[in-house]
Amino acid sequence: MATIQAWDTPPDQARAAAIRAGLGVGIAVGVSGLVFGAAAAAAGLTVAQACALSLLAFTGASQFALVGVVSGGGGLIAGTVGAVLLGSRNALYGLRLASVLRVRGAKRLVTAHVVIDETAAVATSQPDRASARTGFAVTAVALYVTWNLTTLLGAAGASRLGDPERYGLDAVGPAVFVALLWPLLRRGRAERLVAMAAVAVALTTTPLLPPGVPVMLAAVVAVTAVLPRPRPAGGPTS
Repeated sequence: MATIQAWDTPPDQARAAAIRAGLGVGIAVGVSGLVFGAAAAAAGLTVAQACALSLLAFTGASQFALVGVVSGGGGLIAGTVGAVLLGSRNALYGLRLASVLRVRGAKRLVTAHVVIDETAAVATSQPDRASARTGFAVTAVALYVTWNLTTLLGAAGASRLGDPERYGLDAVGPAVFVALLWPLLRRGRAERLVAMAAVAVALTTTPLLPPGVPVMLAAVVAVTAVLPRPRPAGGPTS
């Protein structure tokens, strides 16, 4: 298997670690749905529209980008196109995860819906296929449930909060993205360089650009870390 390398970790320990990682990432990132809900409401979206975006789109950076365009006075079509282009990076994750998850039939539709940065990161960091599938599933469920619940809470409570920027909530999205890059800093030199470049982009553009745009720009940099790389002949394949 080209994406998972075998480590000297007992299967039970690897699966338990995958569950912990999935729950940690899913809940921690899902809480930032509060920010999206508040930002969506501040941009003029109704609570139902904000919730529909999280339920049907479920790709945070794209959602923030769409809301950023709308709140900045841009058209809905332009915002949607930008969000779709940004979300298309998930297709790269799907290509990489296909041989790991091995999903068949109608389950592919559900699985494809939750192939995002976080689920791909947790899955591909596991030592074997079983723990990768476990990590993917746990991350997907934890993040989907938490993200949608907090989107509802954030959108419904936006009228009481007022302008999210007054509380610095617009910086939470990029901050969460930066935090997710930390595991990359523990890998090889190429991954560290990619992670540091993405961090620099997110940090330098956050004070200057609308919510969602710094995450989008950093994602363009970080996505290179998941592009498939040729393996030397005779290298590990499982």
